Amino acid sequence: MLPWRNGVIALYFASGLILSALVSRLPSLRDALGLTHGEIGLLLLCMTAGSFVSVSVSGYLVMRLGSKRTLVVGSSLAAISLAVVGLGAVGLHSLPVTGAALAFQGAGAAAWNVASNVQGAAMERALGVSIMPALHGFFSVGTVVGAAAGALGAALHLSIAWHFALVSAVVLVLIHTGTRVFRADTSSTGSGSSNKALLAEAWREPRTVLLGVLVLGMALAEGAAGDWVALALADGYGAINSLGAIGYGVFVTAMTIARLGGGRILERCGRVTVIRLSAASTLIGLLLFVYGPSLTTAFAALVFWGLGVAMCFPVAMTAASDDPMRAAARVSVVSTIGYGAFLGGPPLLGLLADVVGLLNALAFVGILVVISFVLSPAAGPVKSTPKN
Repeated sequence: MLPWRNGVIALYFASGLILSALVSRLPSLRDALGLTHGEIGLLLLCMTAGSFVSVSVSGYLVMRLGSKRTLVVGSSLAAISLAVVGLGAVGLHSLPVTGAALAFQGAGAAAWNVASNVQGAAMERALGVSIMPALHGFFSVGTVVGAAAGALGAALHLSIAWHFALVSAVVLVLIHTGTRVFRADTSSTGSGSSNKALLAEAWREPRTVLLGVLVLGMALAEGAAGDWVALALADGYGAINSLGAIGYGVFVTAMTIARLGGGRILERCGRVTVIRLSAASTLIGLLLFVYGPSLTTAFAALVFWGLGVAMCFPVAMTAASDDPMRAAARVSVVSTIGYGAFLGGPPLLGLLADVVGLLNALAFVGILVVISFVLSPAAGPVKSTPKN
């Protein structure tokens, strides 16, 4: 059991590492290509479009191939694509190459995330304890490490081509070491027709769809921080690029603390209460970041923001996985709807920022956070489907 747990942890850590490598160096990527807020938002659309296409079929792939094989393919694609992003931006100064690489990175990361949540849910059921928040906590540990490396790289003026290549190499080692000890899960049925039927049925389940909408609002809040905090600190508060990366590090550190300690809180308070507290904290942090009077206030707001968004996604993945026989289908549906935030969020916020300013644009995220608060009862537990 211990090697399996460590292998899953390694994959979650690697997922956070690769994401924060890109996000923390976003100002450098923008500068290398000479883009505006709106243009960088449209560039990020390439990544989220690839994610959206991939996540919509990832449930089928997991059920057909199993979570381990889906993980290996998806994570390897994401890691290699990150290296190509750096090469395309700095080595080739090519917007098309960079955009295509981001699309492939998004596609690989989406399959990776769905499969890792199915594998993590299988381990949670085997252990009989709420371990999903801790697993996502190690994802956040990866983002903290990646953000620290990003801040250091920005301070040293390290080329993002070299930075992304080094991160890619580390992630590939973690992937192919960690997945060797994965156990089989119950997500693969082997029948294409039955898999399609399960997916179609999941899309018609009110609770599953409401979970997806709940995740949509909180995912937008998390993604807005990931995509725009470094730039908002640099452009809205006049901070230097390395301080912007540190700000993102504060955000993900708060997320990490909440997730690593969230299992006990979840068992004591229950899913619905945790979602409500999370949404409230997110809204407080978001509004304080936008309307606060100083850079110090902005950094304090990032703590509330990070603590708030930390628990929603892992809690929703646990809720979608209540029935192990339908876990892959439901996780796929919830993830697909949630990825709508990543698809529409970056370009819309970027275009809106060109009109009203980046900080003011972020305030609009609060509307969907309120909706997530209202939909929190959808995360309540349900009974598993009995086996025939």
